[in-house]
Amino acid sequence: MNSKPLHTLQAKKLFLFDIDGTLAVGDTLYEGSAELLRHIDRIGGKAYYITNNSTKGGKDYVDKFRRAFHLETTEDQFITSGYMTLRFLKKEYADSTIFVLGTASFVTELHKNGLHITETASENIDCAIVAYDSELTYSKLVQACKVLSAAEVPFYATNPDLCCPIDFGFIPDCGAICNMLTESTGRKPVYLGKPSRTVVDLCLERSGFSREETLVVGDRLYTDIACGINGEVDTCVLFTGEAKPEDMADTPYPATYCFANVKELLMHCTEAL
Repeated sequence: MNSKPLHTLQAKKLFLFDIDGTLAVGDTLYEGSAELLRHIDRIGGKAYYITNNSTKGGKDYVDKFRRAFHLETTEDQFITSGYMTLRFLKKEYADSTIFVLGTASFVTELHKNGLHITETASENIDCAIVAYDSELTYSKLVQACKVLSAAEVPFYATNPDLCCPIDFGFIPDCGAICNMLTESTGRKPVYLGKPSRTVVDLCLERSGFSREETLVVGDRLYTDIACGINGEVDTCVLFTGEAKPEDMADTPYPATYCFANVKELLMHCTEAL
């Protein structure tokens, strides 16, 4: 099932890409990804990378794109769920005590931005944040359960992704961690990264392009494609990650376009140009 396009692929100028499972996996860039990014430059367009990976910041991604992919980017092109979470917390909880379950680097980044962070349960916590945590321990889960069970503190999370692509397949992501907490406490989080429309709105504001000129490209229906739908822009799912062609028959998140891979998307973007 596809939604009706706002504009043709040849007229798209602003491309909002997921990274893992869409343009690359690990340190391997998919065939056609570099060529599509060069095409966007040639037509005077702009690429942003909207990822729900909260373990890396913009500088980390700039370094990775240069080292692994031999591509030059700038920090402002990377809109991560960690960045969206930081932006939200600085606006809504600047002077509050925030409980965080996440990696040491994520916690450090929040500290560096002047937020009052704790990783242990206490009585004066104003909100709880859960992120993807590759350093997850059972004691961290216990502390989170204690916070969520003790009082009705607002519960937020960086992203709802259940699994994260890796070279051998998938590993648990933030959504899977949150599901454990929900099953234990009955509390459900508000997610701050994709599929929130705020991600699309921020890219439109920064770039100056219109919604009709914008395309969200990803491999996951309930985050990437849902983000585009929520942001009222066209979407494209690539079957190189989580989503499969058979998923399109009955989904609440129908993509405007569906292609096997990024090379096929490039071919359709350059038709008749």
